[in-house]
Amino acid sequence: MRRQRILAFLQRWSGLAGLCSQNGWIDNDSLRFDILQEEGDGDLILAVEFEEIIMEGAGCIAGRVPCYGRLRLRLDLEGDDIRAELL
Repeated sequence: MRRQRILAFLQRWSGLAGLCSQNGWIDNDSLRFDILQEEGDGDLILAVEFEEIIMEGAGCIAGRVPCYGRLRLRLDLEGDDIRAELL
C-alpha cells in the first residue's frame, strides 16, 4: 500500500525532472525506487531511477537516457501528505 502511494506520487511529482539531463521527459513505465533509509517522523530516503525520453524535432524518439538519484520523502503521521526534495 505505501509503495503504491509513493510510486503514484513520484509519477506526478514535477521535482523528479531535476534528475533529467537532456531536457526530455520521464518514462513513468520505467520509474523504480528503493527505500534506502527510514528516519523518524515518517521521513524516507529513496533511490530512484528511470529512463528519460529524448525527442527529435520531428516528434520521434531520439533515444533514452538512464537517470538516477536520491530524494527525501516526508510523510505526515497518517501517511497521507507527501512532500519531497532531491538530495
